[in-house]
This record gives sequence, C-alpha cells and structure tokens, in this order.
Amino acid sequence: MARSIHPSTLPLAAALALTGALGLAGCAAPAPEGTEGIRLGTPAPSPTRPPSAAPSPAPGPVQPAGTPRDVATGLNAPWSIARLPSGSALISERDTARIRELTPDGTLLDVGVVEGVAAGGEGGLLGLAAAPEDASAADADWLYVYLTSASDNRVVRIRLEGSPGSLELGAREEVLSQLPRAGNHNGGRIAFGPDGRLYVTVGDAGRAASAQDAGSLGGKILRIEPDGTVPADNPTAGSPVYSLGHRNPQGIAWDGSGRMWAAEFGQNTWDELNVIEPGANYGWPVVEGTGDRAEFVDPVMQWATRDASPSGLASVRGTLFLAGLGGERLWVVQPAAEGGVGDVVEYFRDDYGRIRDVAAGPDGSLWMLTNNTDGRGSPREGDDRLIQVDLVPLTGG
Repeated sequence: MARSIHPSTLPLAAALALTGALGLAGCAAPAPEGTEGIRLGTPAPSPTRPPSAAPSPAPGPVQPAGTPRDVATGLNAPWSIARLPSGSALISERDTARIRELTPDGTLLDVGVVEGVAAGGEGGLLGLAAAPEDASAADADWLYVYLTSASDNRVVRIRLEGSPGSLELGAREEVLSQLPRAGNHNGGRIAFGPDGRLYVTVGDAGRAASAQDAGSLGGKILRIEPDGTVPADNPTAGSPVYSLGHRNPQGIAWDGSGRMWAAEFGQNTWDELNVIEPGANYGWPVVEGTGDRAEFVDPVMQWATRDASPSGLASVRGTLFLAGLGGERLWVVQPAAEGGVGDVVEYFRDDYGRIRDVAAGPDGSLWMLTNNTDGRGSPREGDDRLIQVDLVPLTGG
C-alpha cells in the first residue's frame, strides 16, 4: 500500500522512504471544499515577477526539489490555469469572473470579465481550457469556460482576440448547459483529452441520488465534442455521460499511456483518486471510497478527507500532482504500470495554505495555484499566488 510523510523536514532522498500509513478519517470531517475555518480580509497585492528557469525536462517519474518561487501574486480567489501555445497563461478568478493573463515575462494583465457569471458559495467562474494546438480551424482560438449562471452550470467558449499581452474576449458560443448548480458540489473542471474531446466534471449539486441517475448530468464526468455535440463512440448513444457515481470531481488528467485519472471530494470519510473507464460507475452515494462491490469501481487511492480535499490534478513527466485544498498540501503520486499507484508523498504541508489547481509549468516545472482569499483560508501577504516548483528525476522509492 502506498504511504505518505511530510518530507519538508527530511533530505530529498529520505523523503521518499515512506514511513507513515494513511490515517483513518474521524467521524467529524471538514466540509467538501476544506472549510477548516472562515477568515476574512485580503492583504494588498504584491508585485509579480517573471518565472525563473527550471531544469531541463527529463523522462520518467519526478519529484519536487529546491525552493518554490512566486510567479504571480495578488490574485483574487483563483480557480483554474490554462496555458496557451504563445507562452502566456490564463487564470480564472471565481468570484470576480475575471480572466487574467500572465505573459511569458511575468506581467499580470486583465483580459476581461466573463458575462453571466452568478458567483456564490462554491460557484462562479471555474474551469478554463484552451483549444488544443491540433484543433480544426473551426475550433481553434477558442477558450472554453465552465461557469455558474443564475440558473445552471454551463460550458461556453469565447474567442480569444488580440496578441499575447493584449488579449481580449470576443464572440461567445454556448457549448453545454443545464448542468445542475448549487451552493456547493458544482464540479467545474474541464480539459481536452488525448482524443481531442472535451471532458467536463459535474458535481451532484447536493442531490446525491442524481449521481446514480443515468438521466441526470449531476455527479458525472461528461465527454463532448468541442462544439458541444455528443461523440458517436460515447458509452451511451446520444448521452454526454462518460462515467457516473461521482460526488464532486474537480481534477482530471491523462498519463503518458493515455489512462484518465480523476480526483474527487468525499463526504465524511474518504477522498478519492480514480482511474476512469468509459461507462464505469464509481459508487456515490451508495459507497464512499472502497466499497468492494462488483457493480462499482473502487478508487486506486483514498485519503482521509482532512488530508486532501482534492481539487486540481496534473500529469507531468510521468507523475501525478494533486492539489490539496482543505489538506493544504501537494500530493505527489507515482502511477504503477499495472494501473494502481506506487509511492504517494505529500509536500509543502501548511506552507502555502489551500492549493486549488496544478499545471505543467515552463521547462518541465510544476505550477501551483493557491486559494486562500475566498473566505475559507488564511490569506498571507501576496495571496493568492501562482507558484513555480522545480522537478527533478525521482531518486528513490
């Protein structure tokens, strides 16, 4: 079984000699988004600075090394990162509905405010996904956005106009609507898979039974074409549902072999990391975590809810990186060739507070996006921030 320790007090090699088994959850667990306490007040933003050079990428599994550094500061409840082929990156701010551009030289700019966002609770401007580089001419230059409106959650796409450093929001098209919304469990992550389809995580919006209802889009991972139509090879003809039985999935990623992974908030006991198969049922609300029931797929990894509350997920250089929101740490997971996981190590516990998203950074590094300014965290000077972490080849296990 994979184990975890907090390696910040150990040498890097020793950190990988995993010594502590995962703790069992108590009966009183934190709220799904890690509401470990509401603390108000946001410090004044501090200046941004350009990314520093990271080591050249190396094949194989990797681990964090060195001292992380700020790439951007002064963000307001940021939620998602989308890197562009130009070298710029876009960041969504949940409550302001603003999209920010981070240029390659480290300048932080406003791109625009997304219209129709009704922020409240855990809803607002959520996931971003840039059109893949190999998209058709009709689907190129679109930015895909998951947002909470006054009546539903929905996915829209917006033309990015202008050039890096002067991007603007242009024409807009609806891609997918009538996704259930609530004050919590809104899902919200969107990403293009290796197959060029758009995958969308949808929470159960507080209606747990919907996750087992094949006719509901709540508690599901969806798969659609870039224009919102349903792919002909989806598990059920005419339905965007790709997998079901989810509570509040907020992280999706694909490893080098093409396996799809998803991170999911549990309720009172277990948060989950799952390998997603088309048409599979992951058990919520009948089971939480491992259920050992033939009709459901068990997670390949589970954490006590106080230790994770997982949000963003990224696959970088053969390694999975999981953003711990309520757990206030980064989880580093080494996938096993047979489909499970090997070593699982935690980094940066309590160093940066709530971590909302992770993404591949420049030059083989990792980016982490904090989320301390939404009323649920403890803002520090400069919060919220985008942080760059160097990655080096795994030296033990």
